[in-house]
Amino acid sequence: MNDSSDSRYAIEFRNVSCVRSGLPIVSGLNLQIHRGETLVLLGRSGSGKTTTLKLINHLLTPSEGDVLVDGRSTAAWDVIRLRRMIGYVIQDAGLFPHFTVERNVGLVPQIENWPRERIRPRVEELLRLVGLDHRLAGRYPRELSGGQRQRVGVARALAADPPILLMDEPFGALDPITRVELQGEFLALQRRLQKTVVFVTHDLREALLLGTRVALMDAGRLVALEPPQQFLESTQAQVAAYVQAFGVNHHGEPNS
Repeated sequence: MNDSSDSRYAIEFRNVSCVRSGLPIVSGLNLQIHRGETLVLLGRSGSGKTTTLKLINHLLTPSEGDVLVDGRSTAAWDVIRLRRMIGYVIQDAGLFPHFTVERNVGLVPQIENWPRERIRPRVEELLRLVGLDHRLAGRYPRELSGGQRQRVGVARALAADPPILLMDEPFGALDPITRVELQGEFLALQRRLQKTVVFVTHDLREALLLGTRVALMDAGRLVALEPPQQFLESTQAQVAAYVQAFGVNHHGEPNS
């Protein structure tokens, strides 16, 4: 481990910039993410949220600066080992359509050479954990509802018990009722598992509900970083404008 790192931090960004096709997508990002917290990256489309997420699991490489995971630069990690310690959940789950639920959830343990007699109970355990009947294990993604597919995506990300979970607009494509249900289930799951979670959303109410801290990004820069209530009460112009645009009051409730 890097001697200059702080063991409280699961992830650190040190003056990180990312330029793609000559355009700065993330600029001068300094950010420390504590172990066991849920940090929400909030912002409009194009603000740099997903790019920031992809810098953590080395899907993208910084143009400047350094990203540290568990005290080690992502450039120094074996990329396969790095990604296997990081669960990744995307919108609409990204399941393999020709794999059953059981094969989708058990994929990483299988790659990690877990014995079959260990994988099957793990799959059943995870399906219960995300609120799915184990009898769905033999179904294919096309046979599931959107909410069920997203639950399978979370189960797959958790299969090998990674310490870090990256979630990119995971509930964004769901109907409002299912979205609320999954938000509640996520909170219960996180209280139980205490993973380090980085969660991307443009939805302010979702950010306030799920985040330990809320990081507002704008044009590739981090413009605010606060716990939810302090974020809502901020007088900073960019935060106030976002809160006003989303139509919520200082309790996080919709304005009447």
